[in-house]
Amino acid sequence: MGICLSRSSGPVKKRQSKRLTNQSAAAAAAVNGGGSNRWYRNRSSKRDDSVIQERTFAAAILLQQQLQNSGGGGAVPFDRSASLRYPNSNSKKNQPLPRSSSSRARSLTDPLLQPHQLVNQEVKVDDLETNHFVLVHGGGFGAWCWYKTIALLEEAGFKVTAVDLTGSGIHSFDTNSIASLSQYVQPLTDFLEKLADGEKVILVGHDFGGACISFAMELHSLKISKAVFVAAAMLTSGQSALDMFSQKTDSNDLMRQSQIFIYANGNDKPPTAIDLDKSLLRDLLFNHSPAKDVALASVSMRPIPFSPVLEKLCLSDSKYGSVRRFYIETTEDNATPIDLQQNIISNNPPEQVFHLKGADHSPFFSKPQGLHRILVEISRIPST
Repeated sequence: MGICLSRSSGPVKKRQSKRLTNQSAAAAAAVNGGGSNRWYRNRSSKRDDSVIQERTFAAAILLQQQLQNSGGGGAVPFDRSASLRYPNSNSKKNQPLPRSSSSRARSLTDPLLQPHQLVNQEVKVDDLETNHFVLVHGGGFGAWCWYKTIALLEEAGFKVTAVDLTGSGIHSFDTNSIASLSQYVQPLTDFLEKLADGEKVILVGHDFGGACISFAMELHSLKISKAVFVAAAMLTSGQSALDMFSQKTDSNDLMRQSQIFIYANGNDKPPTAIDLDKSLLRDLLFNHSPAKDVALASVSMRPIPFSPVLEKLCLSDSKYGSVRRFYIETTEDNATPIDLQQNIISNNPPEQVFHLKGADHSPFFSKPQGLHRILVEISRIPST
């Protein structure tokens, strides 16, 4: 036990401790075997804590003033990560905050990140071959699932149309009565037919929507500039969506567990539709999506018509093959696993493949910003 902490040292040592300066106290502690002066340490620690706290408050006030003066974006850009380091006291005025080592993308709900900040501001949509995206949902979904993508693209200056296929979304038709792929895709083909001569669009198909846009490409190839398949069924001629999905490995038990077959014409007849178990939706389709989007899907999804899934497509090189195709892989997909997506790509190679890391089967929910960037990038790829 050190001399400064001894209770039996006598009155002289108690008086000496009162006259010690900071330096002499530290020296005395060292001479007496490294004993610590707790009173000195506590007081010094409290003073240091107070200084640190004051500096933190000052930095926070300075940052808030900069944000208010710049309207939330000018002097202090938040272009990538939600976690940023404060500049030191010697930083120059208006010097941007350093980027954090984190690469975590911001949420769309973050007011510091506006949709128009997500893409290069040099994009001039009027100079593109087409600035019109047509979004086609997957099986069970509806136009509602694209709401984030619609907002981001429109904010960037693009024209966007999201289609409800027959019996999907708010389209008032009994899913069980859909007898063919052409009937299911009719809202899309009707839209393409009404386009003016020479007008072209970029088709984007998700999931079973890939088969739907393939069908439309065969009918209206001259009205389609590019086709984008998002974790989608990109079929070859003579293949059905069922053929493609049957390639899934045995490890995808979740899909089989989720499927509920509907027999509207009686149990002795083929199924008329496929529904999905609501309790398994999150794990199957939305394993990285926000809870609010899962809630939206759980009250909005409708059964998938069965007949279109069975129908084999007839695709020609002169029509379907003349449209430029691009594929977006979703790496954390439990419904269409990445190995199946890669098999689809190898069997029917597109012009280019994009990888959306961390995306589940519904990237318009889980990675809307990343999906938006890729779609804009594809729109900018010049004609060959």
